[in-house]
Amino acid sequence: MSFIGKPVERIEDLRLLRGRGEYVDDLHRDGMLHAAILRSPLAHGLIRSINTLEAKKLPGVHAVFTAADVGAVVPTIPLRLAPLPELVPFEQPVIADRKVRYVGEPVALVVAESLAQAEDALEAIELDIEPLPAAADRHGGELAIVYTATKGDALSIKAPYVRKERFAVQRHTAVCLEPRGLLADWDGAKTKMTVAGAAKVPFSTRRMLAKNMDLPEDCIDMIEQDVGGGFGVRGEFYPEDFLIPFAARKLGRPVKWTEDRRENLLASNHSREMDCEIEIACHADGTLLALRGRAWVDMGAYFRANGSIPPRNVAQFLSGPYRVPNIHMEAHAVLTNKTPVGTYRGPGRFEADFFRERLFDMAAKDLGIDPVEFRRRNLPKPAEMPYPLATVSPPEKKEELDSGNYQAALDRCLLEFGWGEKQKLQGKLVAGRYHGVAVGCFIEGGAAGPRENARMVVHEDGFISVYVGSASVGQGLETVCAQIAADALQLPIEKIRVFHGSTPYLKEGFGAFHSRSVVMGGSAILDAAKNLKEKGGRSAEGTFANHHHTYAYGAAAAHVAVDARTGEVKLIDYLMVEDIGRVINPLTANGQALGAVVQGLGGVFLEHLQYDENGQFLTGSLADYLLPLASDFPNIRAIITGDSPSPHNPLGAKGGGEGGIVPVGGVVANAVAAALAPLGAVPRALPLSPPKIWELLQGKRLKSG
Repeated sequence: MSFIGKPVERIEDLRLLRGRGEYVDDLHRDGMLHAAILRSPLAHGLIRSINTLEAKKLPGVHAVFTAADVGAVVPTIPLRLAPLPELVPFEQPVIADRKVRYVGEPVALVVAESLAQAEDALEAIELDIEPLPAAADRHGGELAIVYTATKGDALSIKAPYVRKERFAVQRHTAVCLEPRGLLADWDGAKTKMTVAGAAKVPFSTRRMLAKNMDLPEDCIDMIEQDVGGGFGVRGEFYPEDFLIPFAARKLGRPVKWTEDRRENLLASNHSREMDCEIEIACHADGTLLALRGRAWVDMGAYFRANGSIPPRNVAQFLSGPYRVPNIHMEAHAVLTNKTPVGTYRGPGRFEADFFRERLFDMAAKDLGIDPVEFRRRNLPKPAEMPYPLATVSPPEKKEELDSGNYQAALDRCLLEFGWGEKQKLQGKLVAGRYHGVAVGCFIEGGAAGPRENARMVVHEDGFISVYVGSASVGQGLETVCAQIAADALQLPIEKIRVFHGSTPYLKEGFGAFHSRSVVMGGSAILDAAKNLKEKGGRSAEGTFANHHHTYAYGAAAAHVAVDARTGEVKLIDYLMVEDIGRVINPLTANGQALGAVVQGLGGVFLEHLQYDENGQFLTGSLADYLLPLASDFPNIRAIITGDSPSPHNPLGAKGGGEGGIVPVGGVVANAVAAALAPLGAVPRALPLSPPKIWELLQGKRLKSG
């Protein structure tokens, strides 16, 4: 009896497709109140006064809270990942205290009998803010920290060929189908706070909330509901994660808050906004000698939760899957008056791949080398594994690629894509459109530690309950965990029931981020199963500790056709091949890959969070912030392989949730560049929207005219 490796249909789906899912906004409690948040209308300013008297008089209003009500010292949101003492001054207060620093920052919280009453009360609050000059981009911002990734001595390398270029990626974000929401319930008699709506990292959120509310951790339960998408954005600690429990405790009543779409676009973590100046150095035959340069990352107004990861990653992973002996890359994290930045699927890696792959195609063209051959000769061979990447600091973190046959993945991609035939269309005008194809390679990091925990309980009816610290954000966690447990116990999968995420299930858990849920949680399930069989008891716990990351890897290829008259880019074909080590479920892995590709294509062609020169937010609805539709990209394919198991966990698995998005920007941009080569247009920035392509072509026409 074996379930690992089989395309088991998702256990979760039947319940969800029948409308029996339970999301946080589906929840109701007796005596429940509703919360609405007054957000700053200015990007930067001093709070002169907040007059809440009229708002408090309105029917149904129970309270209006401001920073003054929170306490003499307003708590701040600490960094969850890679915290540093020097970044503490840039932490965000849970509610604006004397100053506002971005449009959308919480200024006051209204709690009323109904959401309509709470929103009406927002209109009655008199807010007086003295405007201050706003830093609307990184040029006028404040440098917070510089992350540096180094390997060898890149700064002193002299080479037969060098080229320096500038590139940029626009600000965009994950727009989850379900916006954020919380329902907090305080039981004063039991000194117990229950918060429904936790996601991604419930134990971490509990720890931060307990500290800010001066409660022992075991007095708080974080309950994970069904989650309509996470992608790195959903589930981190936000101001609302303090404000809603605070209000519930103060009022002694359950309080619910659900984010609307404008709030979601305005206040959830943004990401991606970076520009860089990077230089390549190589031999005349294309053998890489060095990569060096600087990136500037617009962090928004504060460092919060996991905001340190995008700038660290763009520096450390600039080299991607390639053999680069010398690296020096600096990432300058700059504070501006915009919504703070966090992680978004493939943080820093999506941007690094766009920068690097564009530069590689330019270098290959200069040297007269086929772009495929340029990449192939710079991929490390299996015998070179583990292959060291650059070391990033502060804090210092070394990394190395764990296993893989990178050339084989590239060759498989070229074969399945039909590269030999499609490259004949390079730059050709066919039926009014210029065609272009491109290929690129990528890596996906996964399996962040330090550990994960699981617990198994045997019931009298023969069913086994499996509790795991990994969290579900829509990735099919219940299914793959059930497959792992069924194999480990040699039981039918129908006998396994999986519970995840919520803090009452385990003493400790670490959640879902960095493509870690299966590797870490699945390995903990194996340990729990071993302990259960050895003890012959009714229950057992298991733990898997790991400080070595896994690296899935692959290649992607794109074929585009560009209408030079309108700037419209049509995606003719897109294929990715990714090796994710031992494949637990090829069906869910393929779904993850295709979903990630579509998100990447949205970021390449459509999505752009924009501000004006005063820091005013301009894309406050889905009419302004465009998302891909099901009909936009009909020809995308993903091939998932498992040829190179990871040596770092007993499953041999590698994270597979983010790889699909990583190469999209670089590969598609290179295909567009190839299509536009006859016209002399060279794209150096995302998005590649029709207006941007048209403007690029108009610039060439004006120069030539």
